[in-house]
Parts: sequence; structure tokens; C-alpha cells
Amino acid sequence: MKKQLFILVVFVITLSSFSVLHKFYVSVTQIEYKEEEQSLQIITRIFIDDIEEALRKRYDENITLLSKEKETKVEQYLSTYLKQKLRITVNGKEVYYTFLGKEYDNDLVLCYLEVENVSSLETIEVSNLILMDFFEEQQNLIHVKKGKKRKSLILEKERDNGMLKFSE
Repeated sequence: MKKQLFILVVFVITLSSFSVLHKFYVSVTQIEYKEEEQSLQIITRIFIDDIEEALRKRYDENITLLSKEKETKVEQYLSTYLKQKLRITVNGKEVYYTFLGKEYDNDLVLCYLEVENVSSLETIEVSNLILMDFFEEQQNLIHVKKGKKRKSLILEKERDNGMLKFSE
């Protein structure tokens, strides 16, 4: 019995020594085309600690996302950062979005964006460099929905843009 217990303990210690906690670097951007409103409604989800680190390095080393004191600054920094890192082209023409605001959900910040005056959606090209200059393993998932059709992209450092076609 002692021998079996010893073997089990050695096995568990050996197994646990090889498991290393590895952080997963990912953002998820959902884009939905609302035909009746002629707009793209966008939600970008980013881990708070990752984006906070990026904003500290770029804009203000003392910024804290969950702080109510600097709420306006946080929104300005997020808006500026996203405009530099997330670009969208619809039907061959670059479009510009408005930063509507943000909210927190557990360990995520959800950024709400909107592109107005989109009369049709045949193709959409997305370039997403969010956090790619900070984390080598960063992946940015893009989900685009038009009516009942949903298409997705996985963007990485080597391939930071992609195009989806919705033409029938």
C-alpha cells in the first residue's frame, strides 16, 4: 500500500512539474450588419488586464480601467487605441466607426462601436492589431453576422487582416 501511495505521489509531482500556467491572449470582436438601420453594430471584448497594460505603456502609466475617477480618460484612451488598431473596409471602402462606450463584465471590457450609413454588406475586410504589439501569442477573433449568415476570422500577428464575402 505504501509503495502504491509513493508511486502515486511521485506521478502527481512529476505530472504537475510539467504543467505550466500559460495565459491565453485573445480578443473577440462581433460585427452585426443591421440592414434596417443601415449600420454595423460592433462589440469588442478584451481582457481588462491586457488592455490596461497596453494603455499604461502607450498613454498613462497610472491608468486603472476599473477606476471611476478617470472614467473619461479611460474612454478617450480606449477610443484612440481602437481607432489605431481596428480598421474596417466595407465593399472596398474604408468605414469609420463611433466609439459609443464601454462596460465591464467580470475580467473583460466590452467596447461598443457603430458604423452608420452602410447601405449594403457584400464584403467586409477587417484589420485587427489589438494587443499584437504587446503579446506575441495574441489572437483576435472576428465574428460577422448578416441576417442568418455568420462568418468568422482568426487574426494573428502574421495574418492581421482578412476578408469575408456575403454576396449571394
